[in-house]
Amino acid sequence: MFERHKGGEKALLVHVFLPQDNDIEDLNEFEVLVSSAHIEILDIITTSRKAPSAKYFIGEGKATEIAALVKEHDAAVILVNHSLTPTQERNLEKLCECKVVDRTGVILDIFAQRARTHEGKLQVELAQLQYISTRLVRGWTHLERQKGGIGLRGPGETQLETDRRLIRHRIQLILSRLDKVAKQREQNRQSRIKADLSTISLVGYTNAGKSTLFNAMTDADVYTANQLFATLDPTLRRIAVDDVGDVVIADTVGFIRHLPHNLVAAFKATLLETKEAALLLHVIDASDPNQFDNIQAVNEVLFEIEAHEIPTLLVMNKIDLLEEKVPSIDRDENGVPIRVWLSAQNKVGLDLLLTALKERLAKQIQTGELHIPAYLSRLRSRFYQLKAVEQEIINEDGSFNLNIRLPLIEWNRLCKQESDLLYLINEHSLVK
Repeated sequence: MFERHKGGEKALLVHVFLPQDNDIEDLNEFEVLVSSAHIEILDIITTSRKAPSAKYFIGEGKATEIAALVKEHDAAVILVNHSLTPTQERNLEKLCECKVVDRTGVILDIFAQRARTHEGKLQVELAQLQYISTRLVRGWTHLERQKGGIGLRGPGETQLETDRRLIRHRIQLILSRLDKVAKQREQNRQSRIKADLSTISLVGYTNAGKSTLFNAMTDADVYTANQLFATLDPTLRRIAVDDVGDVVIADTVGFIRHLPHNLVAAFKATLLETKEAALLLHVIDASDPNQFDNIQAVNEVLFEIEAHEIPTLLVMNKIDLLEEKVPSIDRDENGVPIRVWLSAQNKVGLDLLLTALKERLAKQIQTGELHIPAYLSRLRSRFYQLKAVEQEIINEDGSFNLNIRLPLIEWNRLCKQESDLLYLINEHSLVK
C-alpha cells in the first residue's frame, strides 16, 4: 500500500502556463514564497496547457518527466504553483513517489512558521485543519479499513471516519476559542469608540513595508524582514495626530494573489481590525514593477472581507529605491490627499503622511444634532448602542434631540441599514 512520503527541504517547483494567468509574475512570486519557507529549490519545471488536466493538473508526459527528475535530483517534495484537488495531489504523489504540496499548502506552511501569538497559532491551525479535511479521502486510503481485533470486530467506525470526527471536533474547539478572541476585540473596539479613538489599519501586499512604516510611526519594535508574511499577528499602537487627537494604528497581515479562502476565514478576528477601521492606509511598494497587479489583489481581499467601502489613503513606500523621487502628497480635484510618497526605511516623508492623516481624519467624523420622533425611538437605541450620543434632550411630545458624534464609516453603514434615518436626513433634521 502506497504511503505518503515525508517532506524535506529540497524541492522541485512546477508551474503551468495557462492563458488566463499573469504567469511570469506568479512564477517569480512563487519562487520568493518558497524561499521564504526556507526550502532549497533544485529545479523549476514549466509547461503550457490550455486547461488543467483532471488527473495530474499537468499533462501525463510532463508528470512522467517530473517523476524522473525527482529520482535524478533526489528531491524530497514537489511544490506546485497552483491549487490542486486532492485527487490530483494523490495521483502525482503515487507517480513520483514524492510528497506533493500545492500553493495553498506552501502559504499555510509559511504561516505556521511565522505565527507567534496564541491567537495566530490557533488561526493557522484552523486553516490547516480545514485544508487537510478535504484531503483525507484520497490522502490515506489505508485508513479506510475498519478497526479489528478482539473487542473491535464487526461493523464500526473506520479509522478514516475517526480522523474526520476528531478533525471536526478540533475545528469546533478552535472556532470556539477564536470566537472569544473576536468578542474581546469587539469589546476593545467599543472601548476605543467610547474614548473617541479612531482606528487606522495598515493594509497592503505582503512585503510592501507595512511593519517598517508601523515602527517608524509608533517607535514600536514589530518584527520586520525582507520576506513574505513577516507579520501575522496584529499589533495596535496609539499615536497623536494634530487637530484630531489620539488615534489607534493597527499593523495587519499582508495579502497576496490567490490568498486561500480558508485563510481569510481563519483570520477573521484579525481582519476585523481592518473591516472596522475609520481609514485604511494602503501601503504599496512603489519600486515593484507589478504594483498595479498587487493593488488589485489587495482590493479583491478587501472586497471579500467587506472592507472595500472604507476610505483609503495610498502610501507609496520605498521611494528610496526610485531615482529622483522626493516625498510628496498627491491630491484630488478637491484638494483632498489621496496618495503620499515616502520611505519608511529611511523615515523620509513621515511628516507628510501625518499631514495627510490630519486632513483625512478631520473629515471622517460625523457630528450634528438629530431630531428623532417618539415613534422612531428604535433609532435612538441604535445610536446609544454605537456610543455615539454626546447629549440628549427629551421634548414634551416624547421626541428626542440628540447631539451625535461617530465615525463616518459607522454613519454610512447605519444609513444603509436604517431607511428611517435617511428619511430624517431628507427632512433636514440633521444640523451639522
